[in-house]
Order: sequence, then C-alpha cells, then structure tokens
Amino acid sequence: METSFIVTFIGDDRPGLVEQLARVIESNRGNWLESRLSQLGGKFAGLVLVSLPGECAGQLEAELKAMSASGLSVRVTPASSAPVASSGRNITLTVIGPDRLGIVREISRALAQRQVNVVEMDSHVSSAPMSAEMLFHSRIDAEIPAQLDLDDLQESLDEIADSMTLEIELERGNYHEG
Repeated sequence: METSFIVTFIGDDRPGLVEQLARVIESNRGNWLESRLSQLGGKFAGLVLVSLPGECAGQLEAELKAMSASGLSVRVTPASSAPVASSGRNITLTVIGPDRLGIVREISRALAQRQVNVVEMDSHVSSAPMSAEMLFHSRIDAEIPAQLDLDDLQESLDEIADSMTLEIELERGNYHEG
C-alpha cells in the first residue's frame, strides 16, 4: 500500500543538498511528487511531498533524520491521501509597497476574518530602483468561500493599502469545478 509524507527540511545552503535528499528518497523507493524549495537567509529550506510503499516509510524517516549529522534539520510528517474538496473561488493578491512591520499580519487578518484560505504565498523585499527604499512584494493565492462578498473584501484590502501605503491588487478567479 502506498503512503505519502511531507518532508520539511532546513540547513546551510550548499551544492548537492537537493541531490542528497533525492538519493535518500529514491533509495527507499520514494517518488518525489511536489516540492517548494528556496534559499532564505543563507539557509536552504523546503517542503517535499513523497509517495512510497508503506513498508519503506520507517527506513525513509530514519535515513532522512540521520542527515542531521550533516547539519540538516529534517521532519517527516504523514500526509493525507484524500484530496481536499472545494466549492470556493480562487483569488490572487499582489502586494507591493514600502517594507514595514505588520503588512502580512494585516492582510492575513482580513483574509482570516472572511474564512479565506491561503493556498500559497511568496514574498520578498528588494531595493527600489531609484530611491533604494526597501519594497515589500508578495503574491498570495487563496481560496474564498463561494458566498463571500468580494466587494467587502476589496474594501477591507483598500483600507489596508491606504493606511500602509501599499498597492494591493485583487484578481478574481473562477469557481472550482466539483
């Protein structure tokens, strides 16, 4: 019987780190299904969804955890095999503006108050071309309940944008088929 795990890891960035993980996964008959890997603050961090025969799970976990000897922190978590059903709509938010404390908190609070589920979020800070001011950039893919009033959400995001000098663009998606 196949089983799935999410492998999370963080360690000092170095060449060969992904290959080392891939080798351990493959040697335990694991199939690398999905991943999100990134350099952050001089570290390399990631999430990997792995599928493998159930009898190989214990050995995979032991070998991955043994990688801590090379400075890699690894956690293996059983994943749900059932797909998550959804009847909501997709939205994408793009955010840009002067970097400051509280941007993610304010936007995530507005989303959470409306039962909006963040599916994926990418963010970074970069220097503005002319002024060298630090700018916060983010893209947030989310799923909103079918009954959500998008005008209410837009109004709330506009208030956040005005108070924090941000540009927040809301791109409306489609209803999920299901």
